[in-house]
Amino acid sequence: MPVATSAIDFAGLIRAGDLVVCGQATAEPRTLTEALAEQSFGLPPFRLMVGPVFSDTFNRADTSNISFLSYGVIGHARKLARAGRLDVVPSNYSAFCADFASGRHRADVVLVQLAVSADGRLSASLSRDYVIDAARRARLVIAEINPDAPFTCGAEWPDDVPIHLRIAARHPPLELPSDAPDEVSRRIAANTAALIADGSTLQFGVGKIPDAILSSLTHARHLGIHSGLINDAVVELIERGVVTNACKGIDPGITVTNQLIGTQRLYRFADRNKAVAMHPASYTHDHGVLSRINRLVAINSALQVGVDGSVNAETLNGVAIGAIGGQLDFVRGANASPGGRAIIALPAVAPDGSSRIVASVETVTTPRADVDAIVTEWGVAELRGCSLSERARRMIAIAAPQHRDRLTHQSKPMT
Repeated sequence: MPVATSAIDFAGLIRAGDLVVCGQATAEPRTLTEALAEQSFGLPPFRLMVGPVFSDTFNRADTSNISFLSYGVIGHARKLARAGRLDVVPSNYSAFCADFASGRHRADVVLVQLAVSADGRLSASLSRDYVIDAARRARLVIAEINPDAPFTCGAEWPDDVPIHLRIAARHPPLELPSDAPDEVSRRIAANTAALIADGSTLQFGVGKIPDAILSSLTHARHLGIHSGLINDAVVELIERGVVTNACKGIDPGITVTNQLIGTQRLYRFADRNKAVAMHPASYTHDHGVLSRINRLVAINSALQVGVDGSVNAETLNGVAIGAIGGQLDFVRGANASPGGRAIIALPAVAPDGSSRIVASVETVTTPRADVDAIVTEWGVAELRGCSLSERARRMIAIAAPQHRDRLTHQSKPMT
C-alpha cells in the first residue's frame, strides 16, 4: 500500500469509547499524535493508551475529550497525572505487554511509527513493545512511515498484521539526549560502578543516574547488555570495546533491548545492525531468560526506599509520578542470575530537601524480600540476608547526614 500524505482526518475513524494505542517514548508517531490531539475536541470521547511521554504533544491542544491511560507516569505524562487526567494500570511491564498478547487488553485503533527498508519491508524501529500485539486485534491500524527512523533487527513488522492506512511522517524521530551528570549522580555512579565486575551484563533505565553509571564504566571489560532500553551511552561503550557481549551466556555478541531511547547517534548505530537485537518483553523481561544470563546486574531507581529495604518507584504524597515498569522483573531476574546483582540507585535527598530514605514507604514497588543493594551518593547498603535492625542501620548510614538522627529516632523499634 503506498504512502498517501502527511495529513489525516480522524473524523469517522475514532468511535465513542475507543481505546487508541500509540507508540511510546521515542517511538511516538508524532505526525499522527499531533493531528489526533489537535482534532480531539471534535471527536467522540475516547481513551488513549500511552507509555513514557517525551514530547509536549498532549499539552499543546485542548485534549479534554481524551481519557489517558498508562502503565506508569514518566516524562511529560506527569503533567497529565498531576492534572488528574491519567489513569494508571499498576502492572509489571512484562505483564502489561502480555495482556495485549493474550487479548486481555484490546485496542480499537493503533497508531505506530515504522521504518521502511529499500525493498519495502517494515520495522517497528525504535520500540518492540506491545504495539504489534495491540495491532494484531485492532479494528484500525494507522502507520506513520518515517524515512529517518532506523530499520532495526528483530522489530520487523509481521506480514499477518494488516496496516489499513499509511501516512508520511512530518518529523524525524523524537530524540532524548543524555543529561550532563551533576556531582550527586557522579558520586552515585562511582559507588555503583564498584559493584559491577568485568563480564557483567547490564540492565538499566532512563535518566541522569543510569547515564552517569554507564559513563563511569569505561575501565570495565567484556560487559554485556540485556536491557529494556539502550541509549547513546551504550554506543560509546561498544565503540570503546567495553561492551562486547562475550560473557553473557546467551546471545553472544548481541546487544539485546526492547526500546531505543536516545539520539540520532544511537539510531544510526542500530540501523540494520544485526549486533543490536530488538526483542519483545516476553524475551527481554522473561524470568527464565534473565536467570540464564551470567552476572546480570539490574540497575534501577526509586522515589523512596524504606529503612527495611522496601522500594517505592510509583507515588509520592498519594500522586502517581513513577512506574513499576520492568523494575521487579529485572530485580528478580538478577537475583536468579549466576553472580547477578540487583541494585537500586537513587539520590539520598529529593529536590525539596526531604529524605528519600524514609522510615516506611507509601507504596511498595519492590518488596524488601527481593532487595539486594541500595546505593546513594553516601555509600552502599548491602541488604541481602540482613535482619530488619541491621537493614535499618545500613540504610541510615547511606541517608543524607542531616536526616540520620530523625531516621534513627523513627526506626527505634528496628534499631
